[in-house]
Amino acid sequence: MEVKRLAAIDIGSNAMRLLIMNIFETNHQPVFKKASLVRVPVRLGQEVFTKGLIPEEKVQTLITAIKSYQYLMMAFNVIQVKACATSAMREAENGREIVRRIKEETGIEVEIISGRKEADVIYSNHIENLLDQQNSYLYVDVGGGSTEMTLYTKGEPMISRSFKIGTVRVLEGMVTEKMWKSLKKWIKKITADHKPVYLIGSGGNINRLMKMSPVNRKKSATPSMSREQVQTIYKNILAVPFEQRISKFDMNPDRADVIIPASEMLISIMKWSGAKRVYVPQFGLADGLVRELYEEHKAEELVGQD
Repeated sequence: MEVKRLAAIDIGSNAMRLLIMNIFETNHQPVFKKASLVRVPVRLGQEVFTKGLIPEEKVQTLITAIKSYQYLMMAFNVIQVKACATSAMREAENGREIVRRIKEETGIEVEIISGRKEADVIYSNHIENLLDQQNSYLYVDVGGGSTEMTLYTKGEPMISRSFKIGTVRVLEGMVTEKMWKSLKKWIKKITADHKPVYLIGSGGNINRLMKMSPVNRKKSATPSMSREQVQTIYKNILAVPFEQRISKFDMNPDRADVIIPASEMLISIMKWSGAKRVYVPQFGLADGLVRELYEEHKAEELVGQD
């Protein structure tokens, strides 16, 4: 059995992540097994959404983190890495300059991707394998700077859209009532003829809510929560002051604040779509990047054999 190690770097608005994955190549299909996940809370979106720029201090933190990622990838004998940046870098006036500097100082090429591309990459995790072909699903990825959504019917993606509504943006007071109304109107419109609809949720905050659910604590084989369960978890978190959330719920400081707007967004989206349950397979952009990189790597191997 051959084992390959591939990696992905996801530079988000709230945090950046390095995912190192073991890929076991069997006679049937590849098996993906996480080897390491390292998260650094850079929160690039904090200044971007208010001032339009990523400050030099955070640029240095970003580059230092990528350099540390390089040493870890060397220790794991990673053969290839793919790096992408999302909402904050898309909107930063100095985003492309930062990408150039990362390339010069680390040799790693970072691609700034669109919201639609972000959704497509996550779809490459083979979401369709999780779906009952008879149901309709609204895929929701709540990030720090944006929320990506795709409606699936009969296992096929029907319509996608990216909204500039994210947890960091909400905390910074950058989401207007008009933006909320636009999101609500769009969700109600696309789901009107697809009842019942279920949610598929991704993103660090939704994954964290899933870990706090009674279903997860019982180690259920079904990674899902009812709307009532999400509301109960949200109320429990909201009842505890910020500083106490860190110790009581074992949260990092940069999770203890954004999880509140993320929970409120998830509950609202469930209400507007009529969804009574959200499935949380607990994968994200980095997982999709690794799978995309694996397909590219296999294609290169086939070309080399010709």
